[in-house]
Amino acid sequence: MGGFFSTSITETFLGLRDLFFPRRCVVCGKTLDGEEQDLCTDCLEELPLTYQWDIVQNAAFERLARRFEVEAAASLFFFGSESDYRKIIYGIKYGGRRALACRMGYLLGSYLAGSREFRRCQAVVPVPLHPLRRWKRGYNQAEAIAQGVAEALTLPLETHLLHRSRYTKTQTRLRDEAKTKNVQGAFRPDPGRVDNLQQQGIRYLLLIDDVLTTGSTLAACADPLTAAGFRLSCATLAFAG
Repeated sequence: MGGFFSTSITETFLGLRDLFFPRRCVVCGKTLDGEEQDLCTDCLEELPLTYQWDIVQNAAFERLARRFEVEAAASLFFFGSESDYRKIIYGIKYGGRRALACRMGYLLGSYLAGSREFRRCQAVVPVPLHPLRRWKRGYNQAEAIAQGVAEALTLPLETHLLHRSRYTKTQTRLRDEAKTKNVQGAFRPDPGRVDNLQQQGIRYLLLIDDVLTTGSTLAACADPLTAAGFRLSCATLAFAG
C-alpha cells in the first residue's frame, strides 16, 4: 500500500510540475511528455549519429591520428552550424545543463560499450577546465559528459589526473593554427595520480571532450599523457565536419 501511495504522490508531483513548469525539448522546443528527458522522442530518434564506433578508420580517428598516436576515436553525432542539434552542445556548454551532459554522455558510452575498438579502455579522463572558467560556467561540461560515459562503460572516472596549468582563450572563434598555439603546453598530469594508476596496471585511457573540431585541445591533453606512458582513445559528443 505504501509503495502505491508513494508512486501516486510522485506521479502527481511530476504532473503538476509539467503543468506549471513545462519541460521542453532542447532541440525543437516541443513540450516533453512525462517519460521524456531533455529531447523528445522524435528528436532523439533523428539524432544524426556518426556510427564512428563501428568504423575503424573513421573521420574522427583520421583527424586525431595526424596529431598524436591514438588507439580509437569516435563522436556521437554530427555538429553543424545550421542544425538544431547544435543546441545540445550550446545548452551543455553555456546553459548549465549538467543533467543533459550526463545523459548524452551515457548514450555515447552505451554505443562505445558495443565497440571492440574501445574494449581496452581502463579509465575515463575528461578534458579539464581552468578553475576560473569552471567558476564562470559552474561546472566542467567535459567532466559531466565523462561521468555518463564512465557509468555506461562501468569504468573509473579520473577527474584529477590532468590539470589545466594556464588560462587560455576560448577555442570557439579562433582559426585552426591559433587553436593549436592557444592550448599548447596548457595541460599537466598529476605525478601522484600517474604513479597510482600505473601501479594499478592502468595504461589505456579514454579522453573525453564535448566537440571535436580541429583536435587541438585533445592533442594538447594527449602530449603529456602519452609522455607519461599512457595509451589513449578519444570520444566526444559532437563531430564538427
